[in-house]
Amino acid sequence: MVDIPDLQPKGAHHLLQVNRCGVNWADTHVRGNTYLAPVTLPYIPGNEVVGRTADGKRYVGLTQGGGYAEQANVHRRTSWGVPDDISDEQAIALCLQGNSAFHLLHTCASVKPGQTVLISAAAGGVGTLAVQLAKQLGAKVIALASTAEKRQLAQDLGADAAVDSTSTNLTEEIKEAAGGPVEAALEMTGGQTFHSIVAALAPRGRLAVYGYASGQTTEVSTKLLMERSITVTGFWLPSLYSDRTALPASMEALFDAVRTGSLRPVLGQVHPLSDAGVAHAALASRTHVGKLCLDTAG
Repeated sequence: MVDIPDLQPKGAHHLLQVNRCGVNWADTHVRGNTYLAPVTLPYIPGNEVVGRTADGKRYVGLTQGGGYAEQANVHRRTSWGVPDDISDEQAIALCLQGNSAFHLLHTCASVKPGQTVLISAAAGGVGTLAVQLAKQLGAKVIALASTAEKRQLAQDLGADAAVDSTSTNLTEEIKEAAGGPVEAALEMTGGQTFHSIVAALAPRGRLAVYGYASGQTTEVSTKLLMERSITVTGFWLPSLYSDRTALPASMEALFDAVRTGSLRPVLGQVHPLSDAGVAHAALASRTHVGKLCLDTAG
């Protein structure tokens, strides 16, 4: 923890006194210099915050670094006023991970009612939201998680079946749980898990890839893709930052879903800002459940 000068207001931005900052897998990649965007030191991690402007208005917003701090500038295009009946913790869970879950299902995988979708890391921040959103779409949901507790959580949130992601026979267990190959899948682990999920896809199946938590980036055979007409789509939320309609529409839908009770963000532990390393360790060890965030006043 270090003291730096107060931030100055920027054009087209809201200057926030930060209440909560979200912790995400992207932050661990930044720390290890394996992130998709280049990092220049010195660097403050953190890509999402919720806080108030000087006149007391509350916003949740996406940043490109700088979130682990008491102040942050968020661009007006990637920040949204938080309704009074949405808590700081709910808002931060919806911002990066909620928008990701929404667009993975709708924009990338194009999940339709009656289709079967596989969701990896189903007890994590994106996964817990994706399970619920997929059920709202009318899909059959197969969850992947590494412990019995996490698999039970996914089923409590609406998953039709849950499979041990550490299984050495993962492809066949997915197919057995789904009653056959799956039409769509969300994948963020990489390595052998990626290959096992590709093998579980039905002809013309769609795989939306949004991470490589194992640290292993993965190649896939174009011959295999053609043989079964499989589509593999990459997704990185910042690619939507310049779109004037995509994120405002998904954020409004997410707020409405929480307000009506059809979506329940699973809130994980809140750590003081000084314990950001503890939150990262929880991510790396896969011991966390739901959304992790940091309290700037803690």
